[in-house]
Amino acid sequence: AATASPPPRQFATSARSMVALLSLAPSCLGLATPLRAAPPLASSRAAAVSMDYSKEELATALNPVVGYFDPLGLATADFWSQGNEATWGWLRHAEIKHGRVAMFAFVGYIAQYNGLHFGFPLSLPESPSYAAGLTPPEQWDALPLLAKAQIFTFIGFLEFWSELGMETHYMKGGRPGDYPDFPKAGVIPVTPVKVFNLYDPFGFAGKRSEEQKAKGLLAEINNGRAAMIGIMAFLAEQKIPGSVPWGPHLKPYAGEVMAPFMS
Repeated sequence: AATASPPPRQFATSARSMVALLSLAPSCLGLATPLRAAPPLASSRAAAVSMDYSKEELATALNPVVGYFDPLGLATADFWSQGNEATWGWLRHAEIKHGRVAMFAFVGYIAQYNGLHFGFPLSLPESPSYAAGLTPPEQWDALPLLAKAQIFTFIGFLEFWSELGMETHYMKGGRPGDYPDFPKAGVIPVTPVKVFNLYDPFGFAGKRSEEQKAKGLLAEINNGRAAMIGIMAFLAEQKIPGSVPWGPHLKPYAGEVMAPFMS
């Protein structure tokens, strides 16, 4: 595999600074509960032990200081003439799903940028393996087209099953963020053996109380929002050095992060 000069050594320290900055940024932007929260409202106290948040209760529980703030009117919108409840379910599901992906991406970016990777090859001997010194976007560019296609095919299957496998769709009264169980072994060709549930493979979450689940939901949404800001900040800094105030100094990237198949 081709090699390149290693990324700047100061990234490990800068990454810690970025994490610290992200812990403060959501509070300033109204995205998370600040360190000194205002006294909770009666409605938010009632919602704190329930997974069935109203729009106003969810906003207040996520940030008691800012509360319900919807300048674009998304919470009252009607996408594709499906009704407001369907639109609200779609928006909530999209935010939770994007937040989960962003949390994986944020942590994965930091790990890969600092040289952490699997100790065994992930491709055939004749294909390029891990190339030391490449930043995460450059490492993606170094993958062969077939490897990229396999990754997108797997993602496409997960999307397919998440939409068709649930009993009640999130736009029709189902709970946003839920991922359906895979079918039992032998039901469809791709499951010759039982596949664990991706959300709760070992059943730990099912044993938690409703209050613990509600608290975990708020933490997941807030952390996901922060991670979405964080991963986009990393990519922006690589494309436009200095574009992220107080951010890490990253190796510039000459490719196109929004065109995954160009290189």
